[in-house]
Amino acid sequence: CGAISNGTTRTLPFLLYGPPCPPLSALAIFRGTDDPRWLNYAMRSLESLPPDHLFFYIPQVTQAVRRDPLGYIEATIVHIARASSLFAHQLVWNLRANMYTDDLGTVEDPMKGRFEGIVQTIVGSLRDVAYYRREFAFFARITGISGALKPYVRKEKWEKKAKIDEELRKIAVDAGVYLPSNPESVVVDIDYESGRPLQSHAKAPFMATFKVRSSGSGSGTGTGTGNRVAGDQEQQQELWQSAIFKVGDDCRQDVLSLQVIAAFKAIFEAAGLNLFVYPYRVVATDPGCGVIEVIPDSISRDQLGREKINSLPGYFRFRFGEETGSRYSEARRQFIRSMAAYSVATYLLAIRDRHNGNIMLTEAGHIVHIDFGFILDIAPGGVRFESSPFKFPSEALAVMGGREGAGYAAFAEQCCAAFLA
Repeated sequence: CGAISNGTTRTLPFLLYGPPCPPLSALAIFRGTDDPRWLNYAMRSLESLPPDHLFFYIPQVTQAVRRDPLGYIEATIVHIARASSLFAHQLVWNLRANMYTDDLGTVEDPMKGRFEGIVQTIVGSLRDVAYYRREFAFFARITGISGALKPYVRKEKWEKKAKIDEELRKIAVDAGVYLPSNPESVVVDIDYESGRPLQSHAKAPFMATFKVRSSGSGSGTGTGTGNRVAGDQEQQQELWQSAIFKVGDDCRQDVLSLQVIAAFKAIFEAAGLNLFVYPYRVVATDPGCGVIEVIPDSISRDQLGREKINSLPGYFRFRFGEETGSRYSEARRQFIRSMAAYSVATYLLAIRDRHNGNIMLTEAGHIVHIDFGFILDIAPGGVRFESSPFKFPSEALAVMGGREGAGYAAFAEQCCAAFLA
């Protein structure tokens, strides 16, 4: 990549024999040159990776197509998609999500025709088209519930829940289908009473719960074709997993924010820092549509207030016992390591709109931020958000034991270490 930017040609003879470069470097090559020798090297680097290693970079792969006049990146992703059905599915969803520039799917992106052509090529090259059709039909039936819910937007919550449950009961689970946010597990059942409408003035997001079983193949399958049939799997542990489905709400910015937070997590681990972030998964599946992983065993700070628990210290005492006990001390430690990590992350990304509905607490005491609709300077004109660099309420300080306590000192030290890393 340095040779490209410097105009150096000495490296070129070695491109046929050199080791593959990392994915981000390969994608940078596609953006930086039209030299076929470099482009072939970038292709070879991406194609040398197992498909599951590229899942993380699918949004960047899609955007690389915008600067691919010679078709090198297109040929690469079609080649990889042939090897993994799951990679192909995720790529198709991301391509579809980028075909329009608005949430309603009315303003075409200039690349729409190119993206449609790639989708047709990928689907036409799949080894198991029936599996693709089952998965996409299953997911379309679930997201279609949002459309059936729209006439109920201004009705009572119980009426909306009844409608969601009614629509859920119409859906049968086909063999091998999965939630886009959880491709390593197959759906084996639906909790038909789990429908829950989410707060929105004009849209109809909802949450539902599914019983899933690990497919034993990983997110990139590692099985060659990536095809799965539920009946062929060994008996795996089953668990209930919830997901949020949004229609008419662009999820791509959340995807990007969570990619960066996942990168922060890797940086903290590489630096040996005992910090906690939870980069939950969001998949953009169509213009203004997406599916969001629900953080397990968690509750929002807003919901705590509605349940008459009026302070974080009160919640911690209720949940973990007296402050002098070992359970409280461990929960406080988990709170501090997560609070420090998210303070730095929200500061660096300038994440705003940090109200109590966007802050979750886990059963272990971690704090987790969700909903990244406003980052950096991206916000509707005239809207003003909090001016503080990150959210650090007095009740968080109280959980740490006050400004003079060892908990706050540990928090400050961990913030500095995280920032430097």
